[in-house]
Amino acid sequence: MPVIPVLQLPMEQGDKIAHVLAYCVLMSWFANLYGKLHQRWLLAVGFIAMGIALEFVQRWMGFRTFEIADMVAGTLGVGVGWLAAPPRLPNYLALLERAAGVT
Repeated sequence: MPVIPVLQLPMEQGDKIAHVLAYCVLMSWFANLYGKLHQRWLLAVGFIAMGIALEFVQRWMGFRTFEIADMVAGTLGVGVGWLAAPPRLPNYLALLERAAGVT
């Protein structure tokens, strides 16, 4: 089975930074789409559960590593993404739509 290349940041624990950034983007994107608090809670719980589940899948695959630190980094990214969403920061998706003349 071929090994799939993994994006690596050229620094110690760079993969943890990549996890934080990935889950931050994921959460902030969907938090800009779904503004109600209960929707965001469901998204956050779902993304955290997904990150945990993916680590267990990696353990079972044999050629990827299982790391609790990756789960923590993903959870931290979800929290940062939540904080980077409205009402603390503007809805960047709506701003992009207006700038593109979509709405």
